[in-house]
Amino acid sequence: MKFTLGQKDPHTKARVGTIITDHGVIQTPIFMPVGTAGTVKAVHQRELKEDIQAQIILGNTYHLYLRPGLEVLEKAGGLHQFNGWDRPVLTDSGGYQVFSLSGTRKIKEDGVMFKSHIDGSKHHFTPENVMDIQRTIGADIIMAFDECTPYPCEYGYARNSMGMTHRWLGRCIDRFDATEGKYGYSQTLFPIVQGSVYKDLRKQSAEYIASREQQGNAIGGLSVGEPAEMMYEMTELVTDILPSDKPRYLMGVGTPANILECIALGVDMFDCVMPTRNARNGMLFTSEGIINIRNEKWKDDFTPIDPAIGNYASTFYSKAYLRHLTVSKEILAAQIASIHNLSFYLWLVGQAREHILAGDFAVWKDQMVKKVSARL
Repeated sequence: MKFTLGQKDPHTKARVGTIITDHGVIQTPIFMPVGTAGTVKAVHQRELKEDIQAQIILGNTYHLYLRPGLEVLEKAGGLHQFNGWDRPVLTDSGGYQVFSLSGTRKIKEDGVMFKSHIDGSKHHFTPENVMDIQRTIGADIIMAFDECTPYPCEYGYARNSMGMTHRWLGRCIDRFDATEGKYGYSQTLFPIVQGSVYKDLRKQSAEYIASREQQGNAIGGLSVGEPAEMMYEMTELVTDILPSDKPRYLMGVGTPANILECIALGVDMFDCVMPTRNARNGMLFTSEGIINIRNEKWKDDFTPIDPAIGNYASTFYSKAYLRHLTVSKEILAAQIASIHNLSFYLWLVGQAREHILAGDFAVWKDQMVKKVSARL
């Protein structure tokens, strides 16, 4: 992987960049649609490429390990071959999923014992085998195995957890460096900064992660229930420490406003289930604000969902038609809304990039944060 840092905004810490992987080029800042189990829910790969114009998508180690399983993925030639996506893929290490199974897992220095949410079978994740699993899945960017602390979180727990995440990172790097990819293309490991919402811990973690000199770095443990201002404070503290010549990935964030504010703090990469999850519940993100398509006011609104976005789903279908599909519980409603919301997110980060290049990002960002947060 190669990252080239481009122009910086004169009034914020926003910047543009280019990530080159063996599966293609990623222009930053970028949003990555979440394809947890090898699929971005309700969206075809052709639509991801041609309509949404996604440049990279996510898979999840925990879910893919359980289903379809490593044997199937290896026989297929990796996730790219299995699901037909020929652009870059990033895999989350499964740490967040495992730790969210609070009642059915045990965390020890060696790793984590957990029960499958599918059939209750027992499994063991260690930093080493999570590297091996991600090698087999075949992602271009793989994440270190970490512990994602909850919010709120006691200081002592956050400190101890961070220490273990750092020790696990050392083991991840050793295993990653001692192994090769299976499918003939290169893979890259990103460490993850932790430390909950404590400034001294975040600073310590960011300094340690930076010292390991990997090709990119991630910020984890945010957007887990803490106030937005606290998330921004922690993000800014960390981005000021992480090296500027490497991509910075803020995991699991977030709303359109969150993304714009964190681009302004120097973040390059984002992912979140919000656009697809909210789409399935009838919430649309648009260039003018947030729409609850179930509301009566859209019943006879025959204007396009959002002509500014420009993609097929957003310009062809009317709000009235999508409302009808949604209240009728038609499957097509989830498809149209998911394609639209993801297209909006990709449009938004694309617009951010253009305004950084134009030098007027700060003014545009402040206007857009108000717009995209408004309820229509």
